[in-house]
Amino acid sequence: MKALVVGGGIGGLAAAVAFHQRGWQVEVLERAPEITEIGAGLSIQPNGLRALDAIGLGEQVRTGGQAGPPRGIRGVNGAWLIRNDVEDLERRFGPWAIIHRAALVDILRAALPAHALRPGTTVRKVLPDGTVHHDGGTTTADLVIGADGVRSVTRRSIWPHAAGPRYVGYSTWRLLTASDGVEGSVETWGRGDRFGCVPMPDGRVYCYLMSNAPAGSRTGLDRLRERFAHWHDPIPALLDAARPDAVLQHDTYKLPNLRTFVHGKVAVLGDAAHAMAPNLGQGACQALEDAVTLAAAVDTLGIDAGLQDYDRLRRPRTQMVAQLSHRVAAPAHWNSPLATALRDAALPLLPSALLGRSITPTYSWTL
Repeated sequence: MKALVVGGGIGGLAAAVAFHQRGWQVEVLERAPEITEIGAGLSIQPNGLRALDAIGLGEQVRTGGQAGPPRGIRGVNGAWLIRNDVEDLERRFGPWAIIHRAALVDILRAALPAHALRPGTTVRKVLPDGTVHHDGGTTTADLVIGADGVRSVTRRSIWPHAAGPRYVGYSTWRLLTASDGVEGSVETWGRGDRFGCVPMPDGRVYCYLMSNAPAGSRTGLDRLRERFAHWHDPIPALLDAARPDAVLQHDTYKLPNLRTFVHGKVAVLGDAAHAMAPNLGQGACQALEDAVTLAAAVDTLGIDAGLQDYDRLRRPRTQMVAQLSHRVAAPAHWNSPLATALRDAALPLLPSALLGRSITPTYSWTL
């Protein structure tokens, strides 16, 4: 049996590994000239680590990148708006890890035979019968897995009338910078702006910033330093230590819900199926869940029944996580001074266990 994966990112490689381990012939078509990943840090939460455990790679990620649960949310002046019980979160759900995106791709890629990888291959069209047209010719497979991102060719080929990506109203910047007293994962909310930081195992700090902005606008590091100059320590120092060439900016998009993730011999996963705002840090984790669930279902039940089972298991869950991700950070992007003042006054009054209860369905996933 042959599985053809369109897209060599985290979800696509994880799917290829999962099928390869089950004895399938796999082939990964990736349009980039090499299979790697740009970006900065990536938080792998307990559910994502359990998905990696299913393909035997979880311990490798844990060993290289132990991290604690998120400590909570601060206001611009440094006061805690929400403070999490990190010991309780880790006791209930298990460990967190932090890793560079490229390092995770390297781990996944190393679990595949070199001949399975075909970088520099641009897919033009995918047909429901398992035929894939690309710039190297035509390939057929028993199963085609579309893992080609938010602007997925697979999704557009199979569901040409489905709505495309929608801009959520804010841009995202990611960077790695020198450490400056960061002891754990913390996010700070302002008025239409957010700043998050997570210490990396190598001593650097992964930072992410989100600000309300028109789609397509670009803001450099100097302007970001000005925008966050009055925020609490160590935010200004972290930005001062950053290099302009280390800052990546991307507009933030989500995908409207699909009615199904499967059609014929084709399935979509990850951002191709359910791109979501990165507010819960669940994008990669959900793609990993998708990958191992798809392989288990199809290999156990056969292609037709397995695809239906994959859709039954994954579509409601990922769409729930996407909706939660959209809602959870909406107050951070309020522009009204009155609304944000009320937010900052109300959030500290919420029960300390609120996050644990609200996020339980996300973190507690098992295959």
